Parts: sequence; structure tokens; C-alpha cells
Amino acid sequence: MTIIEQQVKTAPVAARDDARTWTPVCSSTDLIPELGVAALVGGEQVAVFRTFDGRIFAVGNRDPYSGACVMSRGIAGTRGDEPFVATPMHKQAFSLVTGVCLDDPAMALPTYPTRVTDGTVEVSVE
Repeated sequence: MTIIEQQVKTAPVAARDDARTWTPVCSSTDLIPELGVAALVGGEQVAVFRTFDGRIFAVGNRDPYSGACVMSRGIAGTRGDEPFVATPMHKQAFSLVTGVCLDDPAMALPTYPTRVTDGTVEVSVE
């Protein structure tokens, strides 16, 4: 188990702000650009990514094609200006912005809002 996976498992209790509950996932400096980490947020498995330009995205960790929870282990990159993650199983590419499959627009991953508070990445699944 990596240090990031250990931190994710021991993440502090979620904080509520107005209309959302935000769950701390890890330090923003722990995220290596274009490498994902998995986290359990509000009962949902999410895959969190940081792009080379510093943006942070969270999508569902379940690959809709294989059913395996492996998106955090996918291959991240860009097509044009669109950041994406490709499934490690069959290599279908999903937009990190919209969740829509770039190879098959009928398929999509759920996307979740992210924010960084005092250097900590937070995700909301509401």
C-alpha cells in the first residue's frame, strides 16, 4: 500500500459547507500529475487526478466496461485540450471534465466537484 492510499484510508471526517459535504482525500502535494489515487467518499469509490496544469478532478472509480474499480490506475493524458483518463483494462478514454467517453459518447463516468482547502484536496459526492 502506498503512502497516498494509507492517507486516503485514514482521511478525517467530512466537513459540511452550506449545500455540500466535503471529504478530505489527501494533500494536494501528494498527487503526482496524471497519476490517480482512489478514495472512498460518502460510500462512493472515486478516482482523483491532478493534471500538469494543476487542476484536480474526481470521477467514478468503476470502469463501466469491465465493472472493475480501476479508473484510478488508468492512463491519464490529454486529447487536444481535453484531460482524460483511459481505462487500464481496455483503454477507452473518458473526459476528466465531463466524464463522457471520448471513444463512445453513450458511456460516461460520474464526475464529482473538487476543491483544495489549506492544501488538502476535498471531494463532494452529493
